[in-house]
Amino acid sequence: MFRGARFAWGVAAATIGVYALILAGATTTITDAAATCPTWPACNGAWVAVSTPALAVVWTHRVLAVVVGVLVAAVAVAAWLTGVRRRVRVAVTVAGLAYPAQVAIGAHAATADPSPLVTVLHLGVGLVIFGGLVAALAWTLEPAQAPTPSPSLDRPTPATGDADPSVGSPGIVATIGAYLRLMKPRLMWLLSLVAAAGMAMAAGPGLRVETVILTLGGGVLAIGASGTFNHVLERDRDRAMARTADRPVVQDVVPARNAVAFGGVLTVAALGVFLQVNLVAALLGATAIVYYAVVYTLLLKPNTVQNTVVGGVAGALPALIGVAAVTGTVGVAGIALASVVFLWTPAHFYNLALAYREDYERGGFPMLPVVRGAAVTRKHILLYLGATLAAAAVLGWVTALGPVYAVAATAVGAVFLWAVVRLHYDRTEAAAFRAFHASNAYLGTVLVAVVVDSLVV
Repeated sequence: MFRGARFAWGVAAATIGVYALILAGATTTITDAAATCPTWPACNGAWVAVSTPALAVVWTHRVLAVVVGVLVAAVAVAAWLTGVRRRVRVAVTVAGLAYPAQVAIGAHAATADPSPLVTVLHLGVGLVIFGGLVAALAWTLEPAQAPTPSPSLDRPTPATGDADPSVGSPGIVATIGAYLRLMKPRLMWLLSLVAAAGMAMAAGPGLRVETVILTLGGGVLAIGASGTFNHVLERDRDRAMARTADRPVVQDVVPARNAVAFGGVLTVAALGVFLQVNLVAALLGATAIVYYAVVYTLLLKPNTVQNTVVGGVAGALPALIGVAAVTGTVGVAGIALASVVFLWTPAHFYNLALAYREDYERGGFPMLPVVRGAAVTRKHILLYLGATLAAAAVLGWVTALGPVYAVAATAVGAVFLWAVVRLHYDRTEAAAFRAFHASNAYLGTVLVAVVVDSLVV
């Protein structure tokens, strides 16, 4: 039976199992595979019937339900036989008791009533089970004694990282490179992929190349404008941080006034390109620039510990832009995709904040690890990861995504969860970076799967 760390890994395995089961159920519903097998538990009296892709989907779902059911039951029993906390026992017991109800609802949907109401109920109970296991895992991994919050932050002293006056003016190549750095190119690939996934979901195989080029072109320019304004507005704090002290505006490679002008040009260019798509895309693009440069950089990041959470809106907007570029509206699918990105942001960025905690403290930013400590941050990473996986499962149910998305989301979700659980045990900078890279791999793979399932499969 599970004990200690093995119990935590058992809960983690059950959590990923339920996540996979929800996605498999979404695939079964979307492909109408259940219509090929209107009896339960066997298919028209046959226990091995995978002669068609639809039957393979049905049996994958049913076999997975058995395996996951055994895992959930084992975890529930272990919780009562080991010395885990009372709230952990309650959480896994709720999940264990809800599981038979989930199976019964699924059987009813497959054999008698596949109505939207029953489908929604099936998904809802699945999310209750998933939520109970995520909560149990978070409570299992948290330390027995709550950490002491850090004191209030002082304003940074912009004394380090000043430009070296002995260095002459940079050459043309270095200057071009500095302007490119202002645009934060490392953010572009992932945010562009978010917009591409939105377009693919909305248009399907009929997606026009012109729409893709204009939308991604406007997006790159908008990201560049946002990043440039961020460099200008944070230059004093950046000077106090080792990670950012070499940025172009801090080192005066690009004077602040030139950077502002450059950001303005990029903004005008971005909106001009978006207007070639439609007005809604242009309005959302303008909102993204203002939100990141003003709301996040000026208002949230230096003033509230919730800066990363609320600031996630900026990263979620490209999903809405992608859908709006095709349909002229954001739609349910766009909101669902944006929700995945929004919830993923804290699970992603808190890992970086852990790795650079001292640097953020020197910069005067009230990041979660600085204000509330590493233990609380690790717990929040896990909880937001759980919320991200739940949102990704819902996305699979409300769109026409199929097996590619289900398999990819399950596989990289398991890797992401493994890295986060390891972070609770290793508690090192390397472990934080590992979880950070796993988060990038998760979202990138999920977005590619969305594109493939929407355009190819």
